[in-house]
Amino acid sequence: MPKMKSHRGAGKRFRVTGTGIIVKNKAGRRHILEKKTPKRKRNMRRPEALAAGDQKVVARMIPYK
Repeated sequence: MPKMKSHRGAGKRFRVTGTGIIVKNKAGRRHILEKKTPKRKRNMRRPEALAAGDQKVVARMIPYK
């Protein structure tokens, strides 16, 4: 059986933690930052776990991560 190919877009956006949880970076940190509060910007720094329903979908897209 040939190797499966990773979904290249998903491979760049998601990573798997040591415990197997898929995490992503939060959106909204690219531009228009002046009007966002420091607390809001600070909370966007930390990665966020995917929702349970999305975990299964993304796990199939990144089989070797």
